[in-house]
Amino acid sequence: IGNRSATAVICARGGSKGLPGKNVRPLGGRPMIAWSVKAARESALIDRILVSTDDPEIAQAARDAGADVPFLRPAELATDTANLVDAIIHALDVSADRSDYVVLLQATSPLRIAADIDGCLRLCHERDAQAAATVCEPDKSPYWMFHLDDDGTCRLVIPRDEIGTARQDLPRVWAPNGAVYVARADWLRRERTFWRQGVTLGYVMPRERSVDIDTLLDFRMAEILMQDAAG
Repeated sequence: IGNRSATAVICARGGSKGLPGKNVRPLGGRPMIAWSVKAARESALIDRILVSTDDPEIAQAARDAGADVPFLRPAELATDTANLVDAIIHALDVSADRSDYVVLLQATSPLRIAADIDGCLRLCHERDAQAAATVCEPDKSPYWMFHLDDDGTCRLVIPRDEIGTARQDLPRVWAPNGAVYVARADWLRRERTFWRQGVTLGYVMPRERSVDIDTLLDFRMAEILMQDAAG
């Protein structure tokens, strides 16, 4: 993009507890991770596609889809508590990658398409920003969410005494959907995150492409949406 290069890093661990084997679970006729590789390959702005995984089966599925998998992720970077940015930087270092932009594509967002990747990357580049990430409107507004106190009574998470009770009166809000994260490589190495308030830009994606698969219910929803899009 411009005179700057961009590497997509697809992170996919083998040890999912919510939906075992989800990254290679067949979805729409191909392993789930293959959809992220496909979107990256169809991007007009991605120069290289790296996959970071600790699982040989995931690695082979990614290679079959056309990604570069030059290593298996070390076990200490594949635990439930491991920092994802550490795994990304490890992937860049091991592969001697020197791209200007790093684009994280999580394998759990199979409905994201090339246009979403390119749109988020263009936003970051054209605004000369350090980072950008995809967002969507949440299913439920946080202004309607409550704590349950010890006595069982409801207490609003966000007080809204001055705001109307009708849905259209509530402030419009956005939530990260996990599909695309973009950052300048030097900034990511320094800050160790894609998110900084007042720094990271939000690129809006439609909800129908924003499913982030953690559970079987999420997976079934992705199947339905994929069938609808194809039909």
